[in-house]
Amino acid sequence: MENWQRWTAGDTARWIAVPGDDDDKYSRGVLGVVTGSELYPGAAVLGVEAAARTGLGMVRYRGGSRAADLVLQRRPEVVTAAGRVQAWLIGSGMDAAARPREDTARLRAALRDGVPTAIDAGALDLVRAATGPVVITPHFRELAAVLAASADDDTDAVTAAEIAADPGEWAARASRSLNVTVLLKGHTTFVAGADGSRFAVTAGPAWLATAGSGDILGGVLGALLATHADAIARGDASVLPSLAAAAAFVHGRAGDRASGGGPIAALDIADAVPGVVRELLAH
Repeated sequence: MENWQRWTAGDTARWIAVPGDDDDKYSRGVLGVVTGSELYPGAAVLGVEAAARTGLGMVRYRGGSRAADLVLQRRPEVVTAAGRVQAWLIGSGMDAAARPREDTARLRAALRDGVPTAIDAGALDLVRAATGPVVITPHFRELAAVLAASADDDTDAVTAAEIAADPGEWAARASRSLNVTVLLKGHTTFVAGADGSRFAVTAGPAWLATAGSGDILGGVLGALLATHADAIARGDASVLPSLAAAAAFVHGRAGDRASGGGPIAALDIADAVPGVVRELLAH
């Protein structure tokens, strides 16, 4: 841990975008989302909910029809038409081993867009197809699978248990190997940037280990990428890992706020995000 910077509320506050009087829904950031599936449509609802509550101008949902219907029932302001976006969130609630052709086509189209992209869960196998800056958000088992897929034939595959035993080291290795920012989820979240940035984020209660929590994190991250797309485009390699660490902090602090010492469900975390953002701006 001595080589890892502890990420704080003050660090996070610097990455909260506050709209000005001249901003409109486009200048505030538009996030494209390809998440959810026939089996797990709720992931789309959770990610979109979290993104909308983190602070951006618009969400374009471009996933399948069942998930789109559920997203619109929860958030009727979401746009399902094609159009320009400043960032993408893809893969949450998808299974690469059972992914329909239509979903794969949607994911690949997003990855060709060249804008900052948060890649989760069922799109991690496509990470090398990305044409823009990337943050991947695996847990231990998912990172093991990503590294196995990218390893040489004569390289022994790492296991989830080995990653769990030294998560920071494996996050850094994956970042170097894939040339992406890695946000490795866990009680302490490790963020490793291709520029050498190393951030450790410890925020949130153990109650955060609940179904859909990672989908909320993805939505927060996607919103931050969209609202800081111009800064990313200027080529400062430290921006992406900083945004990933900020997303992990907001997610954890929202878990604290929602829990108050008791159990929580994923939507509770999303509901708490605006209050966390308000506190950070006051900080």
